[in-house]
Amino acid sequence: MKLTISRESLLAPLQSIAGVVERKQTMPVLSNVLLVAEDNTLTLTGTNMEVELVGRVSPVHVDQPGRITVPARKLSDICRALGDQAPIELVLEGDRLHLRCGASHFTLSTLPAEHFPNVEDEPESFRLELPQKELSRMFDATAFAMAQQDVRYYLNGLLLEVDKDHVRTVATDGHRLAMAHFDMPTGCAEPRQVIVPRKGVLELSRLLDDVETPVTLVIGDNHLRATVGAYTFTSKLIEGKFPDYNRVIPRGGDKIVLADRATLKNTLQRAGILSHENIRGVRLNLAPNELQVFANNPDQEQAEDALPVEYQGESLQIGFNVGYLVDVMNALEEEQVKITLANPNSSALIEAQNDNRCLYVVMPMRL
Repeated sequence: MKLTISRESLLAPLQSIAGVVERKQTMPVLSNVLLVAEDNTLTLTGTNMEVELVGRVSPVHVDQPGRITVPARKLSDICRALGDQAPIELVLEGDRLHLRCGASHFTLSTLPAEHFPNVEDEPESFRLELPQKELSRMFDATAFAMAQQDVRYYLNGLLLEVDKDHVRTVATDGHRLAMAHFDMPTGCAEPRQVIVPRKGVLELSRLLDDVETPVTLVIGDNHLRATVGAYTFTSKLIEGKFPDYNRVIPRGGDKIVLADRATLKNTLQRAGILSHENIRGVRLNLAPNELQVFANNPDQEQAEDALPVEYQGESLQIGFNVGYLVDVMNALEEEQVKITLANPNSSALIEAQNDNRCLYVVMPMRL
């Protein structure tokens, strides 16, 4: 294998693929990136057996086609440290890959391309195109609510639901729920639900831009494949049944609070400084046109704060994990936030006042 490529062309896909490759691997080849040079194109592939990312660079001056695997992070770090001026030459000699750029020369160890695992191809069952910015928005609005290392493995991912007239993402860790949707004709005859694992959601999010350019999703029985520009991303799916999110959404709350999102977020963050560091609880006291926030901790320290809100109704005391509320404030983009409550034992429904594309449910806590 012998090829010449510009630093910028090689560095961009390498940095993306290095994010997929885990630092600690049980199989040495999984720390490597697969390089395939042919037809004036260089294809780079990285995988951790759960997700796979393929990037294509062209045109590339390929003198000798070939395929080999080299350490992903070392190659990425070298390219990042090189200057912009001279092109990079990659030459495979025996079991060593030589990288030359100007006066710099690096020799990297390799492993045979035959040892590199491939994500098995499977027949696609559904294909969908939607704007990158909308999928990115839905991921940003919901991914933070995914569980981490929960024994209920189906919560350690994000539900992607496709119906005939909408695409929806839902995430929950059992204490809170985040949901976002995008209305569009999908051509999907029957509703489909798949659970994308946490790693898959985070890595795919990095590939998406705030543009109308479409991302193509191919949903199979065991995999989700996304094509974004010159990249093809594949993730295994989590087997299991996601909870019925419609049963979690509280209905019929009669106490509606309108507040400035930024002011509420700042008030919560200030009070949260003195909350119990493990349970992070704050108490909200709701009265006509005022919301008071209280927090205390085992050191007998306490915080009191208040902000004006639009509310006409009975007084109410209710406790929440302050981190969950702040996460929702960060996810919402509108200036005004609407909170619907029923009683101290019922979950809060939180959404933007004038945008129903996202909604959030946060369970109360006893304080």
